[in-house]
Amino acid sequence: MEGDDTLVSSPIAMARDWTDLFIIGDGGVVTASEDAPEQQEQRRGFFRRLRENMRKTREALTSELQATLFENLDDETWERLEEALIMADVGARTTAEIVERLEQEAQAGELTGGEQLSARLTELLAEAARTGEDTIDLTAKPTVILVAGVNGTGKTTSLGKLAWHLRKELGQSVVLGAADTFRAAAVEQLEQWAQRADVAFVKGAPDADPGAVAYDAVQQGVRDGADVVLIDTAGRLHTQDNLMAELAKIRRVVAKQLPEAPHEVLLTVDATTGQNGLRQAKLFSEAVEVDGIVLTKLDGTAKGGIALAIARELGIPVKLIGIGEQLEDLRPFDADDFARALLG
Repeated sequence: MEGDDTLVSSPIAMARDWTDLFIIGDGGVVTASEDAPEQQEQRRGFFRRLRENMRKTREALTSELQATLFENLDDETWERLEEALIMADVGARTTAEIVERLEQEAQAGELTGGEQLSARLTELLAEAARTGEDTIDLTAKPTVILVAGVNGTGKTTSLGKLAWHLRKELGQSVVLGAADTFRAAAVEQLEQWAQRADVAFVKGAPDADPGAVAYDAVQQGVRDGADVVLIDTAGRLHTQDNLMAELAKIRRVVAKQLPEAPHEVLLTVDATTGQNGLRQAKLFSEAVEVDGIVLTKLDGTAKGGIALAIARELGIPVKLIGIGEQLEDLRPFDADDFARALLG
């Protein structure tokens, strides 16, 4: 999947909370009272934590984008802005489009520099981060979600946290399937998350066929009337053809149980890998259709702009981000908050 050729404004509102991310039951997004003071304060707290944990990327950007840079909107301004965005791994194509747009608006007299230019840059970064369908539809019973990714990206931990939030915050009944049979530690880790989240857990014998475990997990979900079946798959490099073929096989096996399944395929990408993460996402999406990205380890990198490159260049929406080790550090992605956190 490729993104559009030009940056355009999007009417899509990115998810700000768990209640905004998931479509449940009656076909509508689960909603919470926006007027409740505790809800407003909670969301402000989420943004403060995001801003704090995006510090490395923001400092890398703002060190290049000093206030004096925008006093004169000349060639040097655009060159330095371009360099700063590329250093933050926004991506060459996305960067070129954003800078060209700003330059054209400045030449047309629509931008006069200073705060106005910074505000417009934030808007364009948010636009670039929006693409595709940003929600996760849980109306199918059960909804089968397959999670893939390279070893070390935080795949199993993210899956466990997702199970916890679905169960504890949204009241969904969940089955966790440990189809990562190549790594015993992954099975043990996921089982601990299942216990912590108080959800059902399905595993096979050591070195069991991953497809068989996925099949059993879906079967239990159907039998128990579960809302969601989350399936962990073996961490694999995008260059390992046999494992990528196995991922496609798991998808076929699941579809034999439920014709429309898996209903969602999420790919975990480690933000610290920068442009390599973009290549991983591209190759994974060629092997099995990817519906959304879980971008992890944003708190440990100055390359947070990779979220924009993935969304813009591949047309795959970032749906979840990981900004730390705590449960609350796995959050639905919000393009506007993300852009504001990038630029302070």
